[in-house]
Amino acid sequence: MNLIKISAVNALEMMKRGELTSEEYVNAFLEHIKARELEVGAWIFLDPKLALEQARRADKRWKEKTPGILNGLPIGIKDIIDTKDMPTENGSLIHKGRRPSEDAYLVKLLRDAGAVIMGKCVTTEFALSAPGKTKNPKDLECTPGGSSSGSAAAVSDYMIPLAIGSQTGGSVLRPASFTGVLGLKPTFGTISRSGISPISERLDHPGIYANSTDDIKLVASVILSYDKKDLDMDSNYNFKTKSKIKSPLKFAFVKGPVWGSGDEDMKEAIQKYVNDTHLDVTSIELGDDFKEAAKCHEIIMNGSISKSLGSYYKTNKSKLHPFTLNRIEAGISVSAKSYIEAIEKAKKMKQALSEIFEKFDAIITPAAPGQAPRDLLNTGNAIFNGYWTMLGAPAISLPLLKGKDDLPIGVQIITSWNKEAELLDISNIILSQT
Repeated sequence: MNLIKISAVNALEMMKRGELTSEEYVNAFLEHIKARELEVGAWIFLDPKLALEQARRADKRWKEKTPGILNGLPIGIKDIIDTKDMPTENGSLIHKGRRPSEDAYLVKLLRDAGAVIMGKCVTTEFALSAPGKTKNPKDLECTPGGSSSGSAAAVSDYMIPLAIGSQTGGSVLRPASFTGVLGLKPTFGTISRSGISPISERLDHPGIYANSTDDIKLVASVILSYDKKDLDMDSNYNFKTKSKIKSPLKFAFVKGPVWGSGDEDMKEAIQKYVNDTHLDVTSIELGDDFKEAAKCHEIIMNGSISKSLGSYYKTNKSKLHPFTLNRIEAGISVSAKSYIEAIEKAKKMKQALSEIFEKFDAIITPAAPGQAPRDLLNTGNAIFNGYWTMLGAPAISLPLLKGKDDLPIGVQIITSWNKEAELLDISNIILSQT
């Protein structure tokens, strides 16, 4: 049995039955990482001894019959998320050797549930555009995407069954699309950002990577949890593992205002998928409210960057990557007037989107412009994700398509706000038909 190909849910069941130990499971991944890490470069910090110590403690809990929901399951953490026993360097020379004194809230939840925090996955600098060392496991000449490059690549290469990333533009879904895994960005305000390096308080979403919807649902049941320290969280939200989807499902296919930015092979592939699928799909237009959707996201994000990273620009400019400098400088020029106008336009888009969800159960739209660019100095374009991120609805990338070089291209599925369980069940239905 190839342990690294077992899903997290199945591994957990085997541990419950005493057929597998966490130490055996974690060690299988460590052996695979040893063989592949020099090529893929998914990890910025990995201490096998620390990982195995956590696994042995999890095995002890199994024996004592005190396991948590994720007991003994290894998970990778994006290196903008604080971990008290590992460095968190935010992909930047500025924070080289930084050691947080406590865990981010979501890491605490994972530990309390018995997860093995395997290590820290590579991020672009401050989760922006400057690429790290990670390569795409599907083709080592291609980018894995950004900013959650290491998290997506580690799951794609079966170095880990689960990983946490984050998205402000397209940093969960784009890497998922490029590396052929599932990447969930839940509703804005459902996962705490306490202890996570910020880019934008209005846009930042932590997210989850896995190779199955059941594995994502398992992690979501733990970390989609209210934290009063994150003032943007919804205190009334409760993640439900069982959805209320009704048959027959109705889907809206949306090309969107940035369709022209897509590669021809992507556009042909997704159009063919929509034409050939047995799903009930209707092509719709988003309308005039969305004409400036991508621009509005850009203004909000850039304006936020100048606030969140401005102090580094003033005090440690020489240590910042040129890509990061460019993003901060683009934000400095954003006026308060244009920022507020962009937010107001986003509110109108959200209202229009809610009307679409009155008629359709989910939206089908591209997750990326195409397959992963054959360029390790470019993490790819987030233009097919950014304005959806701005609207805060839950979205997932499903590896349904192939590009011209037989590399994966994801399809983005979006449901109405707070319907993560429905989104995952709908995704499962879609995947079962492919």
